[in-house]
Amino acid sequence: MTGQEPFGARLRRAMDERGPLCVGIDPHASLLSEWGLGDGVDGLERFSRTVVEAVADRVAVLKPQSAFFERFGSRGLAVLETTVREAREAGALIVMDAKRGDIGSTMAAYAEAFLHKDAPLFSDALTVSPYLGYGSLSPAVALARESGAGLFVLALTSNPEGGEVQHAVRADGRTVGATVLGHLALENAGEEPLGSFGAVVGATLGDLSSYDLDMGGPILAPGIGAQGATPADLPAVFGRAVRNVVPNVSRGVLRHGPDTVALRDATERFADEIRVAVASA
Repeated sequence: MTGQEPFGARLRRAMDERGPLCVGIDPHASLLSEWGLGDGVDGLERFSRTVVEAVADRVAVLKPQSAFFERFGSRGLAVLETTVREAREAGALIVMDAKRGDIGSTMAAYAEAFLHKDAPLFSDALTVSPYLGYGSLSPAVALARESGAGLFVLALTSNPEGGEVQHAVRADGRTVGATVLGHLALENAGEEPLGSFGAVVGATLGDLSSYDLDMGGPILAPGIGAQGATPADLPAVFGRAVRNVVPNVSRGVLRHGPDTVALRDATERFADEIRVAVASA
């Protein structure tokens, strides 16, 4: 054991102190261009450092999308390492959005890359895919527990294609998405004040009352801003689980860069709207 407090407890405290907003760090080519930066490692570094300097000291969570760093090879990964380190030093928790999913030793290697305490990319939590069977995530679950880290498991995602898998009905009458949520409830059983094993559930999905989202862990909720959902939608979508929701905003904040004041102002506006929405639930 690392002696580190479990991710769920650290996340609950960060959400209570800073609000639940998660800001994505998604340096895709179009945003680099909008910022007047080149589509190269120098632009990637400037973009990422600006976001960290602007908001890492005021949000609960930052979520780098690893693919936008990986596309630049080893130099891009070096920027990602620096981004993770500097954001955590500023007090933000890091959810690495890598959506890893495989079996056996390969899954264990993915887990070691992001969840081992000595890894250069060690993150507070990692997004993972359970669609090789939830049991395939066992190496990541075990290492997360050992490291005091967490997982966000894809359950009910905001992309339209996801429904053909996630809403499919199993022989026992439960949907695949509900089955994933059930596994997470077991992982989080008895954990207080919040479990470390969360779900990814899109804020754009509308009425989810047929699903038990109150599974004892956090819910990472993409879809606010550019995808059409608003903070005011959160109570209707997530019901009694809304207090455990970590709403993710990426382009809605990032399009205000590279001006750090504008980035902070946009972050504060979303954070305030989310606080009001959750308090009214």
